[in-house]
Amino acid sequence: MKKLAKWVVILFAGILALLVLASAAINVLSEMRLRKTYEVEPQPVAIPSDGESISYGGHVALIRGCTECHGPDLGGDIVLEEAGFGRIVASNLTAGRGGVGDAYTEQDWLRAIAHGVDPQGRALLAMPSAEYHQLSDEDLGALLAYVTSIEPVDRQLPANQIGLPLRAFVVAGLIPGPDAERIDHNAPRPEAPEPGITTQYGQYLAITCTGCHGAGLSGGPIPGAPPDALPAPNLTPGGNLTGWTEADFVRTMRTGVTPSGHNLDAEQMPWPMLGQMTDDELKAVWLYLQSLPATAYGNH
Repeated sequence: MKKLAKWVVILFAGILALLVLASAAINVLSEMRLRKTYEVEPQPVAIPSDGESISYGGHVALIRGCTECHGPDLGGDIVLEEAGFGRIVASNLTAGRGGVGDAYTEQDWLRAIAHGVDPQGRALLAMPSAEYHQLSDEDLGALLAYVTSIEPVDRQLPANQIGLPLRAFVVAGLIPGPDAERIDHNAPRPEAPEPGITTQYGQYLAITCTGCHGAGLSGGPIPGAPPDALPAPNLTPGGNLTGWTEADFVRTMRTGVTPSGHNLDAEQMPWPMLGQMTDDELKAVWLYLQSLPATAYGNH
């Protein structure tokens, strides 16, 4: 009996030692990725100062999801906080107390938005810069004009905190790492199409949808989402929008109610944000969705 107890203790100690080593390895490997620095010299853009351009920049901030994470006043918010997993914080972008507005230069803003790195060159967490990297110079300039003109908000926010499970998922490739890893920082940003009800402009606008629905918009589990999050639906022909008309799509984006009467969960499908697109913008997105090849669900 004593020998059995001894071996149980040895086995338990061995398992504990392996867990400690695994935890240490996960922390080291994840820190290597999260603390990697990038040398970025962003392409300059013209930043307008007229009221119409600043107002348009506010529209870009709304439909591209800036206010969804940073709050309607861009004063910052806690995006994710789960026990054990950690905390992801969207910064206060204003010049108020706790904000970065006074500290950021024009180059810093461009690095953060279009490249996903902070002024020190470190990757920003949960910042969808791979999407913003696609913005036209006009949209990016208007967005910067708006962000740098908003009223200061005094809001102190806690720091990001990455728990071991989240680190393990990043190391194992179960959730994507920072967008800064996926951007070619030396390549020029792609040319954006002219605004209009065209497939090309719809594709440009629908880049915002790819973070949840996948690059091919065929849906599936959302990378980095909480375990209880519903999977994203398939937006390609033959998917969840089968039988919809353009009018159905626009109405759903405006009201959050599908043609079948289902109420979309605004926490997971930000229809109040996307519903602020103009009629022409929504029609362009619909045109693009209808042009996609019918893809099997979850085939991203």
